[in-house]
Amino acid sequence: MKRALILLNMGGASSIDEVEMFLRNMFSDKNILTMDRYTRALVREIIIFNRIDEVKDNFSKNLGGKSPLLELTNRLIEKLKRELEIPIAPIMRYVPPFATPTLEKFKKDGIEELILFPMYPQYSTTTTLSSVEDIEECCKVLNYEPKIRVIEPYYDNYDYIKLSVDKIMEALGDRDSREYDLLLSAHGLPMSIIKAGDPYQNQVEANVSAIKIYLHERGIEFHNIKLVYQSKVGSSAWLEPNLVDVLRNPYHRKVLIYPLAFTIDNSETIYELDIEHREIAEKIKYDDYLVAKCFNDDDEFVDLVVKLVEAR
Repeated sequence: MKRALILLNMGGASSIDEVEMFLRNMFSDKNILTMDRYTRALVREIIIFNRIDEVKDNFSKNLGGKSPLLELTNRLIEKLKRELEIPIAPIMRYVPPFATPTLEKFKKDGIEELILFPMYPQYSTTTTLSSVEDIEECCKVLNYEPKIRVIEPYYDNYDYIKLSVDKIMEALGDRDSREYDLLLSAHGLPMSIIKAGDPYQNQVEANVSAIKIYLHERGIEFHNIKLVYQSKVGSSAWLEPNLVDVLRNPYHRKVLIYPLAFTIDNSETIYELDIEHREIAEKIKYDDYLVAKCFNDDDEFVDLVVKLVEAR
């Protein structure tokens, strides 16, 4: 059976021109805004009107006009191609590369099985489900009926936990971990989505517990370890505690932030965590503010992807 691997992600604008496309597609997603389509369309336009200029300005001034996500994903794919003798492609949910052109090619090439690898370690209806449904709907439109295998959430996978701690310790360098608060920062979600049955919060909390156990078993001590949530939008109730609130009310002034819900660096890690939130820490005069990198194309992450793809 001819197989192909697809790396699924939300995507990040690769140019200023794609910023509005990203926002428009994201807030058109029924898994993101779960109200009826007419209300969703109204809310989408309000959000875009209120945010578009600020987001474009941030991309221009702080990100060189584009998110690094696609470039970093392609670097990962180049390494994966050396280990897996199958076609590999990225598919983004809200900006190119979209599903249809890749699936058209795979259908033409006689690919009979699609292996979908979500680049989000924890499952959510807003990420994994949205991306998988996108693939399924595009296949239906193309009259393409491959076997579809979705890699299970890997938030509690031992190798994933080890890699997470490796990135934490890499960011720490030769500093004393006991002097730092470790803030494990997951992307936030509205409580309405969690209350509707989304398992994301439970998996994030299990992820945090696994990291704590791993650190304890290796005798690595932090001043404190705390789960926080980032990227809140709007005034509705979201998962707490909010990272911004935690940073603005410090009880310890040396922090190391690890982006728990991402495997590839993007605007939410490079801009939001390392630039925007760093400004908060500097204004409040933190003694030190560290942000760990995502896995990106680290060789160890390549090995993890290969292991999960080849597992049966």
